[in-house]
Amino acid sequence: MSQINTLFSQPLKVINIGTSTFKKDLDLQQTEAVQYDWRPPAGGNLELIEALDRFMEDPKVQAANEEAIKRIKDAHPFLIDIDHAKNVIPGMHEKKILHSGPPIAWENMCGPVKGAIIGAVMYEGLAEDEAAAIQLIEKGEIEFGPANEHQAVGPMAGIISPSMPVHVIENRTHGNRAYCTVNEGLGKVLRFGANSKEVLDRLKWIETVFAPALRKALAITDGIDLKSITSQALHMGDECHNRNKAATSLFYREIIDYFLQTDLTADELREVVGFIKNNEHYFLNLSMPASKSALDAAHGIPHSTVVTTMARNGVEFGIRVSGLGEKEWFTAPANFVKGLFFPGYTEDDAAPDLGDSTITETMGIGGFAMGGSPAIVQFVGGDVEDAIAYSEQMYEITVGENTNYSIPTLNFRGGAFGIDIRKVIETNILPVINTGMAHKEAGVGQVGAGIVHPPKACFDQAMIRFKELYEEETS
Repeated sequence: MSQINTLFSQPLKVINIGTSTFKKDLDLQQTEAVQYDWRPPAGGNLELIEALDRFMEDPKVQAANEEAIKRIKDAHPFLIDIDHAKNVIPGMHEKKILHSGPPIAWENMCGPVKGAIIGAVMYEGLAEDEAAAIQLIEKGEIEFGPANEHQAVGPMAGIISPSMPVHVIENRTHGNRAYCTVNEGLGKVLRFGANSKEVLDRLKWIETVFAPALRKALAITDGIDLKSITSQALHMGDECHNRNKAATSLFYREIIDYFLQTDLTADELREVVGFIKNNEHYFLNLSMPASKSALDAAHGIPHSTVVTTMARNGVEFGIRVSGLGEKEWFTAPANFVKGLFFPGYTEDDAAPDLGDSTITETMGIGGFAMGGSPAIVQFVGGDVEDAIAYSEQMYEITVGENTNYSIPTLNFRGGAFGIDIRKVIETNILPVINTGMAHKEAGVGQVGAGIVHPPKACFDQAMIRFKELYEEETS
């Protein structure tokens, strides 16, 4: 009894496990307490727990995942050309338009995606105005498809139409290619659903002036090494998703001498070079296909639980997994981004999570590398400590560390990469994504930026499907 009396006469130091309500009561009593947010593995779902028991230590899975991250790490993407989408993207034709995220029908698309598609139809000369474009679409004249199923990616609405110029990225290690449009810059742009004359005129300028000039410059090169630029930029404060100041500057330094060697006039040169110089996000549309080319090389490895695609279309978030089908998506309703809003906008104005740019996080940069990009918190919210904590947490749900993309603030530790659906389910930790927020209405543009996570249901579905596909081989 005396021991109990002694215990209760001492100051309490409490670890509260589970619901935080009890800690709030302790806080009110000024009692020192630490909150431990414990949840059972797989959220207590018995089917998922059985799948984890079956595959968590499976040597076939371990070997497949090591092969997957080896392919991702060894990939070496180069920018080698720029050409019309219809000339280079597999499966493209005159009436096909690609969009971001998993597959979705026209009637279910969000406002920015619909607005961007309408703009693309007019840009292609298939309709004179918005009403005619909608009529053409509703008659079923236009075929849609996810860019990710065609070796391509696109930011926000992610629209790629046949005549649009796309960067051609070659992964010289594995021989595959990936494609992405040219970043339009800020303001009213197609990727946010704007489709005014101003927007379409800019797209035509990119097609008829900028792209031919860049193609001339690239023809002189042996390709621009995007892996090297990304690695350097991560040491200069970029994370190569929402912050690309250093990467764009490094690309500008690489390409400028080749522009000077072309037959462009002084006025043409000033115009095309100025377009890159004044667009800090230019490299995003190189970072994305560079990541895509590496991850595509790791797709299709039997028994691998590594995620090779994360993408969203403003309605659903979707993932694909290396050891599952080429067109097998696992989807759930997209979450809303939490972060900082531009003046005059609130949560009520924002569309759900949108765009293919999560390919950077799938690669292990972007949100995964925020710890090395302290300035990003001024854009997405939070503190520098939060950014570092996010980067550190991602090691718990990944297969390896990519020493090619090291993080200075973590003592140059290789960035976490190779998202493993097993570890996501076991730990209840979801990949972190930093991203811009689009207005829910077409054409308004970006209304803020912040942090978002994929729906856990995507990973649950993928794990159940993995169990169905491979359990007979391990029984």
